[in-house]
Amino acid sequence: MTVAILILAAGSSTRMGIPKQLLPYREHTLLSYTVEVAVASVCHPIIVVLGAYAEQIQPEISQYPIQIVENYRWNEGMSSSIQVGIQALDTVAEKPEAVVITLCDQPFISTQLVNQLVETYFTTGKPIIASKYAGNLGVPALFSSSFFPNLMNLNGAEGAKKVIKNYKHQVFSIPFSEGTVDIDTPAEYKQLQNLVENC
Repeated sequence: MTVAILILAAGSSTRMGIPKQLLPYREHTLLSYTVEVAVASVCHPIIVVLGAYAEQIQPEISQYPIQIVENYRWNEGMSSSIQVGIQALDTVAEKPEAVVITLCDQPFISTQLVNQLVETYFTTGKPIIASKYAGNLGVPALFSSSFFPNLMNLNGAEGAKKVIKNYKHQVFSIPFSEGTVDIDTPAEYKQLQNLVENC
């Protein structure tokens, strides 16, 4: 029984002004760090969805054992990237039982957290395992394949959080307090750099 992981990295980083996927972080880039976390986890296959800067980003991650898919509709919002990713899972030989959905701009994601989502899924039997931070439930989150149709039906800017919210009685959560940190603006990136330097 396999659990896939879907890394969403198709956005245009409008608030950052440059592709945040390629920002240096811990001797990697934000995206390659997230890919390394995934590669070291129990999840496979690993699907990375690129979009706005696909040509620039692809060479940065092509050496990893991952499947890169391109979302040509990235400007329609996150839902389109999730749809492209779920469709890619249809093409793999061994159909996954579940998928972990994560972003490339949560710098404190860890292999331990990803593995905990998977372990919690198998121990609780709950079809959705979400990360909890700042009183909210969000990604990284795991969805049983029974929710793939729900993920395919998302629209526009809607992300996986919409499905978590709609089916919260079927959700089990695990704490991820650092999940509040995501990198959208130059100021947030500067804060992150200061934080990492002082660790």
